[in-house]
Amino acid sequence: MPSENKSSVLLFFIDGLGIGERGEKNPLANIENLAPLVHFVNENAENAEIVHDGVLILTDARLGIEGRPQSASGQTTILTGINAPQLLGNHKQGFPNQILRDLIAEHSIFRQLKQKNIEPNVFANAYTPKFFTEKPRWKSATTCAVEAAALPFRQLPDLLGRKAIFHDFTNQSLIEQNFDVPHFSPPEAGEILAGLTAEHRFTLYEYFITDKIGHAQNFEAAQTYLPPLAAFLRAVLQRVDLKTTTVILTSDHGNIEDFSVRTHTLNDVPTIIWGRRKLEAAAQIKDLSDITPTILNLLSS
Repeated sequence: MPSENKSSVLLFFIDGLGIGERGEKNPLANIENLAPLVHFVNENAENAEIVHDGVLILTDARLGIEGRPQSASGQTTILTGINAPQLLGNHKQGFPNQILRDLIAEHSIFRQLKQKNIEPNVFANAYTPKFFTEKPRWKSATTCAVEAAALPFRQLPDLLGRKAIFHDFTNQSLIEQNFDVPHFSPPEAGEILAGLTAEHRFTLYEYFITDKIGHAQNFEAAQTYLPPLAAFLRAVLQRVDLKTTTVILTSDHGNIEDFSVRTHTLNDVPTIIWGRRKLEAAAQIKDLSDITPTILNLLSS
């Protein structure tokens, strides 16, 4: 557990959350009570704007490469600090290929922190037993990043012990699969994630239902999932100690902010930073490759 004078960082990753235009095709503009997830191009044209007591940075997900940003290369960039699309010469969708897996194995943020003796660190998401037995075993950038530092994966017993949360944080999808787990309200899930953050120097949480909703162009699903997600984030921010903890929200590419297309967008993504050192951290970020170096700087000083 970090000592009282040690800083900590929570990286709250939301897949497929871009900064879009206000209009009927943007569910973020048409659903109430989504703060601090709501951002529009015409209203947030400058960096370092204060949003819900955090600092918003319009963050480049295109990374100098033509085409629409994709998950594998964007997430690899976030979790290593290296411009993965530039390395590949293109944006890579889905799961990392061998080049990206090798990159993560060498430069994962979890590995870099371990090499600097900045510990303990945790990926907060719980895995189900199916992940460890299923073949072929598809590995996300996050999974590869955890493996690079030989960190243990959180599993359902950890979730039951309130030492992990599932990707949907309420456990509703687990309950629908007949797992014997409790249903967590957004405040309960927020308390658990804040508790993990208090016990670790670096904590990562990943949410990807937003990307699925964007691809499906499903406004009803957006109405179902976005308000609890916003409430969960607000609960986390209410419960962490922002005097010692920096909370960073970011995304890998746009999607859910524009239902006029099924594909990812070319929009910037929001990086929002909360905590005592938010202005210092915000000044270091322009694109996705700046996320890991910023976290390393925060935890090294």
